[in-house]
Amino acid sequence: MKIQGPPLEQLTHRLTDTPPEFLEEPRIGNNGRVNVAAIVNDLLRMMAAPPLTEPYAALLQSTDPKADRNRLAITLITAWLLADPDLCRSQNAAAALDLLTSGAKELAAFVPSAKFVTDPDRREELARFSLAQLGLRPAGETEAQAQDRLTTISASERARVVKAAQAAEERARQIREALAKKRAEEGADKWSRE
Repeated sequence: MKIQGPPLEQLTHRLTDTPPEFLEEPRIGNNGRVNVAAIVNDLLRMMAAPPLTEPYAALLQSTDPKADRNRLAITLITAWLLADPDLCRSQNAAAALDLLTSGAKELAAFVPSAKFVTDPDRREELARFSLAQLGLRPAGETEAQAQDRLTTISASERARVVKAAQAAEERARQIREALAKKRAEEGADKWSRE
């Protein structure tokens, strides 16, 4: 995040204005309307980059709607975001492809795709996540500010913190049970000696 990117408001506004075509069902097998690989190829052409090759082309196709619908829908929305003229000039194709494949997969595990258009916090999360994956930070923010805000708003970070808190609570419960058992055993020992 060393390089300054476009203002965050510009990107969140772009997400608010996502065209309906980018919100339609991604093509999975014979179902859906939007060919995700074609959209990504259009984006690459805008970036003056070569067309999709393996393994990226395979990652943008699917025959399993249950496993891949949300991920491919997020890829479409993210492709729209990356087509922003200021972003298009400042990104490299490899980082963009990583964002559109593995980045979309990471986000899909925690957030339904539609939220990245309809929910203000999720729009900010997608904009910040995308900038970070491209090595950029929002205009007017320091690296520390950008990282702190991304960590604060990130659904995946929130899930990680909740999981860690649950693990800590489970460990505390086990310790309490072990202490109670030890006290009971010590009490039984004391009564048996008397």
